[in-house]
Amino acid sequence: MILPAIRSMKDLEKFIKTRYNTCVILDMHIGHVSNYINILKANQKSAFIHIDLIKGMSTDEFAAEYIIQKYKVDGIVSTKPKIIKRAKQLGVKTILRTFIIDSSALKKSYALIEAADPDYVEVLPGVLYKAISNIHKVTGKRIIAGGLIEDENEVRKALEAGAKCVTTSNYTLWKNCE
Repeated sequence: MILPAIRSMKDLEKFIKTRYNTCVILDMHIGHVSNYINILKANQKSAFIHIDLIKGMSTDEFAAEYIIQKYKVDGIVSTKPKIIKRAKQLGVKTILRTFIIDSSALKKSYALIEAADPDYVEVLPGVLYKAISNIHKVTGKRIIAGGLIEDENEVRKALEAGAKCVTTSNYTLWKNCE
């Protein structure tokens, strides 16, 4: 399963024409949040908003609280456990994004996952099939693979390793994996 990653209004326009119900919104300006959310709701779609990547806004738990309460978003993505905890307290779904660059980062990720208790963990880069499998086994969390996924074979491998879905901004994969 693909979880489309939206980086622009053009991506959003493509997304709402697909059969997918949920996406992840990345790289957004604070002034565009309302417009994106209105378009999604008008099309019966939902989104996880990557709070760390909203330009013009602080990246702390208070920013997450504001976005959740003001725009009634469905979910939050962050690399910060404090933001994930606050979002969970406010009743939205959460994705903790982790970057695995070496074995030390993998061990630190386990502690962050335990501290934040997210609904999902996004493992980047998504081609780290061994890490996907290990993180799922150690934490019991549902895993999303993201980053550097370029073809259907990599999507399949990530899913076989235990990922529940794969985030990608590659529109061709959205179409081919529907």
